[in-house]
Amino acid sequence: MAPQSRSPSPVAAPPVPLAPGPRATALTAAFTSALSRTLKTMSYPAFSACFPTSAAKASGILKSVHGQITAKIDESSKREFEDIMQERDVVRGLNELERLVTEARRRRETGVLEGPGEAPHTLPPTRLYLAHLAPYLAETEIELQAELKQIQAENEGLAQGLQGQREEVERLVEGLETVVRDLEAANEAMDGVVEGEDMRKDLGEMEEELRDLGREREMKL
Repeated sequence: MAPQSRSPSPVAAPPVPLAPGPRATALTAAFTSALSRTLKTMSYPAFSACFPTSAAKASGILKSVHGQITAKIDESSKREFEDIMQERDVVRGLNELERLVTEARRRRETGVLEGPGEAPHTLPPTRLYLAHLAPYLAETEIELQAELKQIQAENEGLAQGLQGQREEVERLVEGLETVVRDLEAANEAMDGVVEGEDMRKDLGEMEEELRDLGREREMKL
């Protein structure tokens, strides 16, 4: 009796390295850069400009609060990113995607297929699964890059808004200080000319009202 022919044994897929490859490294670098830019927009000068009274009267406490907030954002953001990377097995998926892309490029350049062409029914389930997963991983990577760029743009807009508010406050304070100095100079000049206390008293009251107005504007901004 003639021996029956057997189907070729499935070709074992090459092991996927667990160390981050180029794509996984680029994704991590993009996240780290976006987080760093976000934290830079939350600098203490920008933060304290939102709380001018606290910055003037309790700068030490305000600096401590600012440090705690930025440290918490940095810690929680990195932890959530690592959790997502582990839950979705992103490194393994991106490494396999890199391997498939590299292999496809090599085959396209050489125009040669290895072996008999590797019919789909002879491939191991893991390799078929990853082949179907590769487009999804590539799309997910593009979406993450777009979201990171959008967050970066929003943070830059917030930073510009804070800078504009701070500059406006500085202009108002400088204007009020100029008026106060003019009134003080006028008051001193009038000391030797004006007889009586009524006019000096009026000038002093005007000076105090302008200072109060400056403090009110600073607190509102």
